[in-house]
Amino acid sequence: MNAADTAFIITATALVLFMTLPALALFYGGLVRARNVLSVFMHVFSLACLMSVLWLAAGYSIAFGEGNAWWGGLGKAFLAGVDADSLSGTIPEILFFAFQMTFAVITPALIVGAYVERVGFGFVLLFSGLWMLLVYAPVVHWIWGGGAMADGGLFGETGTLDFAGGIVVHETAGLAALVIAWVLGPRRNRTTPPHNPGLVMMGAAMLWVGWFGFNGGSALAANGQAAMALTVTHLSAAAASLSWILWERIKFGRASLVGLVTGTIAGLASITPASGFVGPVEALIIGFVAGIGCQEAVNLVRNTLKIDDTLDVFAVHGVGGIFGTIMVAALGYGAWAAQLGALAVVGVFTIVVTFALVRLVALVTPLRVDAETETNGLDLSVHGERAYELNS
Repeated sequence: MNAADTAFIITATALVLFMTLPALALFYGGLVRARNVLSVFMHVFSLACLMSVLWLAAGYSIAFGEGNAWWGGLGKAFLAGVDADSLSGTIPEILFFAFQMTFAVITPALIVGAYVERVGFGFVLLFSGLWMLLVYAPVVHWIWGGGAMADGGLFGETGTLDFAGGIVVHETAGLAALVIAWVLGPRRNRTTPPHNPGLVMMGAAMLWVGWFGFNGGSALAANGQAAMALTVTHLSAAAASLSWILWERIKFGRASLVGLVTGTIAGLASITPASGFVGPVEALIIGFVAGIGCQEAVNLVRNTLKIDDTLDVFAVHGVGGIFGTIMVAALGYGAWAAQLGALAVVGVFTIVVTFALVRLVALVTPLRVDAETETNGLDLSVHGERAYELNS
């Protein structure tokens, strides 16, 4: 065990959990109507709890067990055979478990943004639990089965490079979000603006800070690669923020706060798969293109495809993660066949299994709330609470 590496990953683990609680909850909560903000908080917070328990029960074993190229098996269910003295590289395996648990927490939570303001709470819990075990955990095994770098799972020998989750986290969550939004159908009123842009900004700022643990910590060591990953993460976020509002100004004649911070998230998602490989100038390129490309993807999903992915999960996270994964090859760090092949296989797998799970879970618990509940807001109707003493 290396003490410096261990201390660093302990810090990174806290930062990645911070990305979900409270960062993502605040970011998503500010984007919805005031009558639905507590429902978003409920979704994100309850999923953080549920995914933690399921990761212990089976998720970690499926992802990092010693099964085969497709499936890690259940040999490490409930951390069987793992104690405080077990090592994963230079850090305790129990810490590696905890670090990866925070990834398993945030990935299903990202999908929340696609179905807010109209989804059944029971559906959120049951679908997300099954999705983490049957989609996320297997994909983790395929890409990261041997540890932080791909050398043990299905894509281990192909040379697929995904440093911190462009495929594993952002592609899977983005495509799942698109599928659910399509099946669920649009909200009854899609024109209401975010109720609290200030809350959105605070959540985005916390996500930005937490992402240092997400990408930097994926080096699994306190070394130069971690320092470079942290630096390029910051630069990509900054470049994407600026290009997003520049493009807004060119198209609409004004730059918005929500646009600025959405660009930040696009830049962070896009640099994620490449953060362990690229340098500062390449990070600026990735971020600048992502700010414009993800904004155009928002327009494509909303206005061309007419899919109500409420908080643009696919356009920002899905497109960003896919773009960053492709840029690993475009900038000469990975093979085109390996990057595109993994994107295609994981993409098809995610779409098919997500669609099947949506249909299956909808047979057990309602997918969508009724019209009256949607109109009155989920906070009071479903949870018996309200965030504000106002009628909005």
